[in-house]
Amino acid sequence: MPPDLDPPRPSPTGTGAESEWIAAAQAGDRSAFARVAEAYYDRLFRWLYHLTRDRHRAEDLTQETLLKALAAVKSFRPGSNFRAWLFRIGHNNFVNLKRAERKSPHQPADDHQAADTAAGPLTTAADREALEKVAKAIRELPTDFRTALMLRAEEGMSFREVAAVLKITEETARWRVFKARQKLAKVLSPDVFPDSDASDSGERPA
Repeated sequence: MPPDLDPPRPSPTGTGAESEWIAAAQAGDRSAFARVAEAYYDRLFRWLYHLTRDRHRAEDLTQETLLKALAAVKSFRPGSNFRAWLFRIGHNNFVNLKRAERKSPHQPADDHQAADTAAGPLTTAADREALEKVAKAIRELPTDFRTALMLRAEEGMSFREVAAVLKITEETARWRVFKARQKLAKVLSPDVFPDSDASDSGERPA
């Protein structure tokens, strides 16, 4: 978890409560949307933090994503995947940010505390060293691979959901996660980052 981040808020993802809140938000109840936003804020922020490696950018993108989601909530189709819909908005915002940076290049400060993948306090120097090794390896992944991997590993999304967020085919989503794990395996020992999902293997999509 990124530094100084509050403990995750309880999430009603996939529950009747979430559906009720979204329906109320679509009917104009902003307080209902605020409950949905609160439930997703930490997860959305953590994912964008992995992508940007910059806390302030991640906060800005998270807030922008939620504001855009509020403005477009009436277009959300009830019964479909709200999480994928919300994360797709976040991904589009991230892509737009990268395009703007290419037009006006600058070097953001590198936040070496990004991609903290541990749950719980560090207790030994060995723990700290292992986590730093994982964080560095994840930071150095190509953006497309890192984006797909974090949706799969951090958010627990299915490959279909990853594909929906990134607007790619399910086969391409599987390939990107596979390649990300393959690249990580080259720099991490198997006990640090086990490659246990055999179903990710496959040929490169055309």
